[in-house]
Amino acid sequence: MMTIQENYWKKIIWNKLKIILEKTTFEEVDNLYQKQKAFFASHQTKNIHFRLEKLRMLKFAIEKYEPKIIEALWKDLRKSKEEAKLTEISIVTREIDHHIKNLKKWAAASGVSTPLFLRPSSGKVYTEPLGNAFIMAPWNYPFQLLLNPLVGAISSGCCAVLKPSRETANVSAVMKEMIRDCFNEEYIAVVNVDHEVGTHILNKPFDIIFFTGSTRMGKIVMKAAAEHLTPVVLELGGKSPCIVDEKANINIAAKRISWGKGINAGQTCIAPDYLLVHESVKDELLQKTASQFEEMYGTDIQKSGYYPRIVNQKSFDRLEDQLQKTKGKIICGGKTDRNALYIAPTILDGIEPGDVLMQEEIFGPLLPVMTYSNLEEAISYINSKPKPLALYYFGKKEKAEEVLKKTSSGGSCINDTLMHIGNHNLPFGGVGHSGQGRYHGKESFLAFSHLRAVVNSPTWIDFAFRYPPFKYFDVVRKMVL
Repeated sequence: MMTIQENYWKKIIWNKLKIILEKTTFEEVDNLYQKQKAFFASHQTKNIHFRLEKLRMLKFAIEKYEPKIIEALWKDLRKSKEEAKLTEISIVTREIDHHIKNLKKWAAASGVSTPLFLRPSSGKVYTEPLGNAFIMAPWNYPFQLLLNPLVGAISSGCCAVLKPSRETANVSAVMKEMIRDCFNEEYIAVVNVDHEVGTHILNKPFDIIFFTGSTRMGKIVMKAAAEHLTPVVLELGGKSPCIVDEKANINIAAKRISWGKGINAGQTCIAPDYLLVHESVKDELLQKTASQFEEMYGTDIQKSGYYPRIVNQKSFDRLEDQLQKTKGKIICGGKTDRNALYIAPTILDGIEPGDVLMQEEIFGPLLPVMTYSNLEEAISYINSKPKPLALYYFGKKEKAEEVLKKTSSGGSCINDTLMHIGNHNLPFGGVGHSGQGRYHGKESFLAFSHLRAVVNSPTWIDFAFRYPPFKYFDVVRKMVL
């Protein structure tokens, strides 16, 4: 007779196998692409009432499927119900509400001022959907990062093909079922593809590609898009630094850093990747950060129902290899369990720039620590590396402004971590190696839209000076040019 744990893993393996067997074929990809091109050409998606109805349908579907979504997130990543709602579901539902509230205003044509020499013509900016979108999501937030871009695609009037990650097979299955239940495939569809079929669909001439994932894959996506001059939004990542200055509130810094690193077991593109701590407060900060991990997850973190797991054995092996090769001193954590895909939140002190942990984005619960004695040292180090997706600073306002002026990152928080992603009035996106383009709120609507400039000229008057042989040109030039 199988134990509960054996039965649990058998169900997960079967669900993953089931999704592999339901793989989308080359022919299905081709047919789906043509169907969506034809449906967009019918102009139905451009109707504002159509878009609002579909947004409401999506929110209703999320509410209906919420128990299944939460269960799938637990199976794939062992996310608690609370974390699933906080970091996945509520972000999407709030985004939908924001679009429903503002869509008519965003989509309305807006007038612009007209220079004197062009009057009595007038100018307006019209928004129109780009067309057929391809949205590719990663595994770390498999629900939020698939559906949040979809909200922008729907509100702008696009059709969309969604590609969830095969690494989170249970969430992918729920997403496919939910989207099928909610929309016709000629409008919105989910594909489950392997590498070969994925490459095939990526080479289709979509009107926009929205990709969230690694910088390495972002380059592949951008190269494929360039063949058709397809615009891309790339939400990538990088090594997001966290500076803790000597005047920081150490209690607050420790709590918010441990929270930002512990969420999703550090598998977050904007997680604090490493600490740059003023040497005078390092020992106190590390001791209190370690205490905060225990405060949040208990003394035996592996037994906590609130601490997630590493997504798969490949990612686990990569992180464990880094842990073994680092020269840093373990301050807390260090425990691993490959069978359970568990790695404890681990603080590593005494890290140097050449350490293995400082070479690429960690994407896990390992937190390397470097020190500085002068803020310029920290700023110089950050600027010597590719621009990160996020930058965090704990300290006084004046120093924070200095850090912002002298560095560049996709987004930032002062005396906090992660929270900028939760405000749909703020644009979210990378810069340089951490990505291009932005979304959330109105920026999501604009990401899938074309801003069309239109000049409207009356026919009741027609000035001779604009035409050869440019009569009265000198007189007019002195007046208006």
